[in-house]
Amino acid sequence: MDLSNATWVKSSLSGDNGGNCVEVARLGNATGLVAVRDSKDTGGPALLFTSAEWGTFLDRVKTGGLGLG
Repeated sequence: MDLSNATWVKSSLSGDNGGNCVEVARLGNATGLVAVRDSKDTGGPALLFTSAEWGTFLDRVKTGGLGLG
């Protein structure tokens, strides 16, 4: 999928110090997909998720449901 015209957004909580950051792009109503990439490797690969998958991921992050900590 061509992502060259995607509008990428980095969290406002991310600093400009080259840390571990991701960028997200919503790919429009036609596809309903969300792309995620490493902000330090903008020409590298991106992961694609459906809006539902992305929403579930965000909900689980917010509620601590991923068991990461």
